[in-house]
Amino acid sequence: MNKIIQAFSLDNRKKWAWPYIVFMAIFVILPLLLIIYYSLIDAEGHFTLRNFEKFFLQTESVNTLVYSIGIAMLTTLICIIIGYPAAMFMAGKEYDVPKILAVLFILPMWINMLLRTLATVALFDFLTLPLNENALIFGLVYNFLPFMIFPIYNTMQKMDYHLIEAAQDLGANKWQVFTNVVFPLSMPGIYSGIVMVFLPTVSTFAIAELLTLNNIKLFGTTIQENINSGVMLNYGAALSLILLVLICLTSFFGDDNNQEGGTI
Repeated sequence: MNKIIQAFSLDNRKKWAWPYIVFMAIFVILPLLLIIYYSLIDAEGHFTLRNFEKFFLQTESVNTLVYSIGIAMLTTLICIIIGYPAAMFMAGKEYDVPKILAVLFILPMWINMLLRTLATVALFDFLTLPLNENALIFGLVYNFLPFMIFPIYNTMQKMDYHLIEAAQDLGANKWQVFTNVVFPLSMPGIYSGIVMVFLPTVSTFAIAELLTLNNIKLFGTTIQENINSGVMLNYGAALSLILLVLICLTSFFGDDNNQEGGTI
């Protein structure tokens, strides 16, 4: 019995990491290796780079990627404009905001994203509003807004409010306190929110299909159609790898900026 307790004690932490390592190997590393493998072969199994060449030669695919990035940037910007004041209000000690308000922001996340999108489609039908690009942006903001609010809210909650009081004692007005103290301290939360909104928005496809009746295609839709067709599996894998590289570059670039901007 003592040996069993000793084997699973907190002192032997390396063994506790094995379930996570196995999970990552099966559900993260292996799928990534399969994507890389299929993107570098043709239908006959021969090594080729034509899948990537095809992407750069097809204007439609490149335009779809650029359009998806634009939609993701617009969605992220709107989420920041709406989410930052909401997070600042909830985290502000001077407002004495009840904790139940934070729960109300969490409630939509308890419902499956697909169900929320279908409900949005029904709402637009009820209001006789067209399902177009505006509906797409509305649906994206509605689905991903909580992912922007809560990182900023959590960061602001941990903020040392003595710094704000010190700035006020030194004669800083509200705008100066915000620009020189509050906003720089909240940058880690803003960066986390951008990552949690921008990256999944670029690769989403179900929301675009439902809220535009498949009239507007995002890059995720192009990937999904090529992979599901079976005939263009290798090309779809190449598109997935291109998007993955783009996401990694965006994440690393943002992480560098976050480390530089996270200090005062």
